[in-house]
Amino acid sequence: MAIKLKVPHTLVLLYGMVVLAYVLTLLLPAGSFETQLDHGHEVVIPGTYSVMEESVSQPWWSLFTVIPRGLASAQGIIFFVFLIGGALAVIRATGALDAALARVLNRFGGQPALLILMGMLAFAIGSSTIGMAEEYIPLVAILITLCVGMRMDTVAAVGIMVVGYGIGYGTAVMNPFTVLVAQEVAGVQPVSGIEFRLLMFIPFFAIGYLHVLRYAKRIRENPAQSLVADIAEAQPPEPPKSKDLDARQFSVLVVTLLALGLVVWGIKVHQWYFVELGAVFVALAIIVGLISRMSFDDMANNFISGAGELIGTALLIGFARAIEITLSDGQVLHTIINGVSQPLMVVGAELSAVGMVFIQSLLNFFIPSGSGQAYVTMPLMAPISDLVGVSRQIAVLAYQMGDGFMNMVVPTNAVLMAILGICGIPYGRWFRFIWPLIVQLLIAGSITMVIAVAVGLQ
Repeated sequence: MAIKLKVPHTLVLLYGMVVLAYVLTLLLPAGSFETQLDHGHEVVIPGTYSVMEESVSQPWWSLFTVIPRGLASAQGIIFFVFLIGGALAVIRATGALDAALARVLNRFGGQPALLILMGMLAFAIGSSTIGMAEEYIPLVAILITLCVGMRMDTVAAVGIMVVGYGIGYGTAVMNPFTVLVAQEVAGVQPVSGIEFRLLMFIPFFAIGYLHVLRYAKRIRENPAQSLVADIAEAQPPEPPKSKDLDARQFSVLVVTLLALGLVVWGIKVHQWYFVELGAVFVALAIIVGLISRMSFDDMANNFISGAGELIGTALLIGFARAIEITLSDGQVLHTIINGVSQPLMVVGAELSAVGMVFIQSLLNFFIPSGSGQAYVTMPLMAPISDLVGVSRQIAVLAYQMGDGFMNMVVPTNAVLMAILGICGIPYGRWFRFIWPLIVQLLIAGSITMVIAVAVGLQ
């Protein structure tokens, strides 16, 4: 009789990783690099790693206190998710989204390949250019409804979004939060190497597109093969039936699109973040309610209901952040970084370049923040690239691929966990969908690094 492996709940997996992180703080020596300020940011100084004379011991009860600390540390994205959920509930109560989606389904319902292509391309371009990620969360519910109307499941819907933005980050041409930060820290001319990255985008995007398309086609032909067929929480609402879009609903859609445009403009021009973005969605909910002549009590009830549906998502985000806090408290993050960077010193240029991709991929689990990873790892990788005979531009390329591609799979990525939580997709099921793609991308990334070394990318 075959033994069926049952994957634990995502919250159980995340807490297990918190425990594992705590065990690492007991087994690994505490250590750190010296740091210095560079353009207002704290960066590590290569060659200064030292083991602390006294180990940093964390009490056993920190396994419990780190959870509320993780929630507090991630409060920005948690409250942002709540506000998005509330605003979307108000918008949906007007019927505008259902009416608009019904029209789209009537127009493009027989062209799922086009929906996947255009959707992934939009998410990839947004991430590649202005570093969008959290901003996509409000679009999850809309994308799910579109996909279900085309007989695809929630995994396919999330695949369009997450694979799109993961490819965008991994091959970013000018992402200000990853590429430009890494180039600044590495002492590389800003936006340099853009031609190579533009050429990279095409094959990497094709790999991601074909992966999502194959899965979507399989589900359309046999819905029983869905990875979440037996998960009640991951079943989306019924697609909207065709209905007329009245003047008020049309006005609601226009205001919503203007709000999303305002979000993009604010991020690009004024570096808005969670506070400003959350404020936009609060204002949007009020304006939409007024346009549709909804009572203030109904606005409040819809808003609370929408936010309440995302409590589980908020917990996942907080638990994910607790992993990083545990490692930081134990002073072993720098120990891990120092350990994994040592093998690069004893291999040739090509293998060293490939090794950088895998090391950055591993470190993304411990440091899920793109800019944070750049400030910690690039001061080490840039000098190492000098020693092994590859350009610092190649070190930057390895960083962005390791960071971008692994954003699609590491459970410490708060944005990924938020999206999965909203859709009710257990992490174990998502992992089954995404790991074959990650393997393909890492292989393609390794080949790309060898080519970059061969052509002398600068």
